[in-house]
Amino acid sequence: MSAKPQPGPVAFAPASFETFRFVHRDLDHRGTVRLGYALDRDVEFVEEIDLPAGTRVDPASRERVDGILALLHWVAGVSYYKTAAPARVSSDAGAPPPAAARLLEALYSEGLGEFALVNGLPGLPRPRFAPGPDAGGTPAGDDGAGPGGAAAAEPRRVLVPLGGGKDSVVALEAVRRSGCEVALFSVGDPPAIAGTARVAGLPHLVARRRLDPGLAGLNGAGALNGHVPITAIVACIAVLTAALHDFDAVAMANERSASQGNVRWDGIEVNHQFSKGFPAERLLRAAVAEAVDGVDVFSVLRPASELAIARAFARLEPYHGVFTSCNAIFRLDPARRASSWCGDCPKCRFVFLVLAPFMVPADLAGVFGRDLLDDEDQFPGFALLTATGGNKPFECVGEEEESLAAIRMLAGDPRWARHSVVRRLASEVIPRFPPGAGAPDAALALSEDHAVPASLLPHVRALLGA
Repeated sequence: MSAKPQPGPVAFAPASFETFRFVHRDLDHRGTVRLGYALDRDVEFVEEIDLPAGTRVDPASRERVDGILALLHWVAGVSYYKTAAPARVSSDAGAPPPAAARLLEALYSEGLGEFALVNGLPGLPRPRFAPGPDAGGTPAGDDGAGPGGAAAAEPRRVLVPLGGGKDSVVALEAVRRSGCEVALFSVGDPPAIAGTARVAGLPHLVARRRLDPGLAGLNGAGALNGHVPITAIVACIAVLTAALHDFDAVAMANERSASQGNVRWDGIEVNHQFSKGFPAERLLRAAVAEAVDGVDVFSVLRPASELAIARAFARLEPYHGVFTSCNAIFRLDPARRASSWCGDCPKCRFVFLVLAPFMVPADLAGVFGRDLLDDEDQFPGFALLTATGGNKPFECVGEEEESLAAIRMLAGDPRWARHSVVRRLASEVIPRFPPGAGAPDAALALSEDHAVPASLLPHVRALLGA
């Protein structure tokens, strides 16, 4: 049974539900996953995921992946939990094991920070997944592995998830240069992802996710809606795919900048990119290690800022005509979905800003269809990337200081210094900060706080270096 509003009045009343239930999960021999959920016993949801073509599941492999299938079930449930965000959760198939419970309690609280703030909830949801009085007591990122987490095992066959933007391009090229066998993975294949895979010339495994068809109707009837930690869901689908296709690692493309939040609220730093950040990566790695043998997950770009990744991407010219980081191309409603850069959102501005120091103005304008830094109307949006005029936008944009670093670089670059937005950023934004803030060398330096395997690290450093 699919999701449907309660009988009677059309309005959906989130506060009327007490428990979100994880009801059932299944993986058939052709690689179709079915995940069942419910709000109390009144509203049911069924999500389906088709794993990539060629997936075959025999009894032995089905048993091997039972733990990661369970983890996917729990993690993907956040898309349905948010309709009402009740205080309690229950799992008909048993409680999650310890590492999974720690991950889930982070995803269903801090991972829903933006959702809670935007919807005006009185505080974060904090459902308990771990049994006993200590449930919910483990801080996000505390997986017992130390400040940086244990380094990943040395991989031989690596699956690299694609998002269609610059980051996953740099990630796949770093892994390719290591000599590992590489394949690409995505959930869906919109043009930017398909184009990236075509330029890369590597095998591309495509999964398809189908949300319960009744979810949109509930949203229209009054269900709560908003941003969820989608990266964690994609990572779990990728790990399940890797386990069934004999890959021993999933190399994500999440950078160190993703760990910086947007605003303080309800005692936490609300972070639009929570599930991309390093605390969530450490929790996910521990949960995956608990769930399935022989598959690791880590971010190969974790040492780098977005500015350093942009410098590397600027050299990868074959990809310039196919990548798109604008989230307008991923809208669920096809009528609102863009085909390329919208040119008027925080993501478009940020990517333009961090690429500009490393590209010729005419070339960058050719990628975006126009020069965003020579459009006076864009100034407030660019200033906001440094939190000048408000908080950093709820979008996948980098640290405020690296945006400031990019502005400093452009102000001193004769190719860009006379562009109208650059002139205003130099005169109105830079003076608001101390002289040492946004130093380009600091923004471009690589961090040692990561879990990149030793065999990959020299190639990551070489690609991301000056």
